[in-house]
This record gives sequence, structure tokens and C-alpha cells, in this order.
Amino acid sequence: MSEVLEAELVDSSSGSRMIIAISIIAIIFGSILLVYSGGEEVTEGLQSSTISGDEWRPFSVIAPIDTGINVYHDHFRTNETYPQWVLDELGVNKVCELTFNGSWQERYDADKTTCWDNLNASDIVYFPGTKIIGSSPDGDSDILILDDPSDGHGSAVTGAVLNANPNAIIFFVEGFSSEAVLAAANQPLVDVITTSFGAIGSLPFPGIQDATEVAVVGKNKLHTGAADNSPSPAIQDATAGPPWSIGIAGYAEEGDDQKEIMSGSYPDISADWTQVLPNHDDIDGYHETSGTSFATPRTAGIISYILEHLRDEFGDNGSGASSERGGFLVNGGNMTISNAQVRESLNLSAWYPELGWDPTSGTMPISPVLPCSQTGWGLVNLSNIEPILKHLNGSQELSQRASDVVACMDANQQVRESYWGAYPFAQLQNKSFIFGEDGLVNRD
Repeated sequence: MSEVLEAELVDSSSGSRMIIAISIIAIIFGSILLVYSGGEEVTEGLQSSTISGDEWRPFSVIAPIDTGINVYHDHFRTNETYPQWVLDELGVNKVCELTFNGSWQERYDADKTTCWDNLNASDIVYFPGTKIIGSSPDGDSDILILDDPSDGHGSAVTGAVLNANPNAIIFFVEGFSSEAVLAAANQPLVDVITTSFGAIGSLPFPGIQDATEVAVVGKNKLHTGAADNSPSPAIQDATAGPPWSIGIAGYAEEGDDQKEIMSGSYPDISADWTQVLPNHDDIDGYHETSGTSFATPRTAGIISYILEHLRDEFGDNGSGASSERGGFLVNGGNMTISNAQVRESLNLSAWYPELGWDPTSGTMPISPVLPCSQTGWGLVNLSNIEPILKHLNGSQELSQRASDVVACMDANQQVRESYWGAYPFAQLQNKSFIFGEDGLVNRD
């Protein structure tokens, strides 16, 4: 797959700032290679939601940007029919009534002429009987929206979202471009955009950061971005590194809770590295797979779950953070909650495991000194949901983090702001950078 990346050249003073930022990153990277000890197991639980509402129910919309999605899989089925006003606000202009009898191939063959052969890049498609509204604005795949028979990355990514919040509405965008991200950013109802792709080794090249900045800074959404599947620092990564993005690395949940060695370092947080996720070419099969590609959408699903419950609590039957909602992700009764408040609560709720490292597990023990250089603010899983909810609804505030953690993560943010503000490709006129098969990768 390829992505055309445009950029512009900055002046010499900006270049100097970037050199300083890169030097800081080099120092951080050196510290990452040290091995430490620590860890503890955590019990996680997610209570079933109680939903109510005058018009329909409280809801949340998540936008995975990826290879495509297997709309026929049982994992994405629902008995709900989305209200017409939700479809209208999401810009749906086509409905595909799918076949739900027979094998995957039999279903696809039955729907080929009525659905798949009739899609184009401008279509936003609702698939009744599923949780999916899909689009393919790049229009460059063999079968638009549907996951490629040789690559099930998007189906697994979306499965991770729904594992954390089964009630989420999926606004799925097929693609790896800035245009694909903007297709979700420009949707008023979308709460969180999640991306799980980028350059190998977190190479310092521009990517989708301009589009994610529009989504977060301009549209008040949240963006979860996968760090690389290597120990490379996340700071310079175009998906996980920009200061407006929530960069996510991986740890061994339900193992020893320590950092996965082949996972980006100095991110914002770390989440579940290995999960059981739906297949892309059958109707009910699952597989175990690992990577930041799945830690990232799982976190997006956790955020979605939190937003949905807060909207239920405060009588907010909307979604997104449009100007009509005052730019707030939650706006109901006397309660307003912004993207910055959600992100702060995520940081406050993250945790570092204590002693418990298994030397045979293939993980790296989390250091008792500067653990932030490995996992950022710390680990996040379903156990974080209840304390975040209580913090955001004002019933029980989360404790402030230790001063050394705050100092470490303040430095992280300052370096990211300096790096992305001084980025040498940010103003390079009439130049394009093309990533081939070895340059742009799914982070699975």
C-alpha cells in the first residue's frame, strides 16, 4: 500500500529547534534500552450498561481508519436499527441490505451485484443488521469498504473497539491517507478516530498528522494513534507522536502486565497488546493476534464506553463535539466535558505495575525509575473505566500523579510540541514522499 505525503521546508531557526528535539529523543532512546523490574496483576471488569433516552439512546461513534471490514462477521451484528436522523447526520447516501445466510463467499456472491459492484468513493453506506456505516474515500481498493481477502487488519482493529464497547456505532473509513482521516474528522457525530498504521520503525517522516490535528484541534475530537511495533520512541512517529494525539504502546495484559519489548517507548499510555479478534474471511471465526494495532482501538473503545455512560447519566442524547454542542464531547443537563478533560482523566487513571515480571514471558520489566520512558503515564485497561467515570462526573476525583511522573510526561509533551512545531518537512513546497510496501505498515 502507498501514501503520498506532502510537506514544506521551514526556516533555519525551526531547523535548529528540530535538531534539539532529536537530540532529546536520542537521550530518551538510550534510557529505554535499560532493563528493570516491577509489576502487579490487576482485576478488570466492565459492568453492563443501562441505556435510556427520549429519542433513542445515549450513543458514541468511533471511526477506525484501516484496510476494510468484514461486514458479514457475527462480531459486528446487531438487532438494532439505527434511527434515520443518525444516518442523516452521518451523511449516509446508500443502504446495502446484506445476505446473512450461507458461508462468507456465498453471502458475498449474493450481494455482489446489488451492493459491492455499485459502490464508489463518494458513498457513505449503512449496512442494516450490523453496527457499521462504511466509506472508502480513496476509492482505490478492489472491493470498496469490504476487507481485502488477503488482509484482515481492519476487521481485527474494529473488533478491538467493540470488545471494549459493544454498543459503539462504527463509522468505518477504508484508507491510509490524510483524506481518509479527514473523512472521519468532518463527521460531526464522530467522537474518536483511531489509526493503526505508519512508517516502519517510527521513521521521522510526515504522515497523517495534519489531518489528525484538524480532527482534534479543529473539531474537538480525540485521536488514538498506534506507536510502532519496535522499541523506537513514539515522539517522532507521525501517528502516535503529535502532541494532540494519544500515542499508545503495548503491554502484556493477562500475562505479567509488563511492557512488550517490541512496542513503542515513551508514548502517552500502554494498552492490551494481545487480543482475540474476528477473522476477515468467515462469519464466526476468531484468532489471537498482537500489536499496538489492537491496543490502540481497544483504548478508543474504552473512551467510547465512558462517553456513552456519561451521556446516559447527564441526559445527553447527542454525539461528537460539534459547534452546535459547544465543542464538548458531553453536553447534557449542567455537565460539559471536553476532549482535554477526557485525556487528562485517562492520564490520571493510568498505573504502573509492581513486582511480577516473568523472565520467560518475552516482556521487558517496567522500571521503578522513569517508567514513563517505557509506558508513558502507564497502563490502561477496562479497570480504568470506573475511576475515570467517577472523576469526570465529579463523584470521586482521581489522585494527582507523582511529581516525577508529571515532570517526565511534561518533558514528553514539550519535546513533541517542539518537534512537530519545528518539523523540517512541514513547509516543503512541491515535494511528495511515497511509502511503498516496506514503508507504510499495519501495526499488528
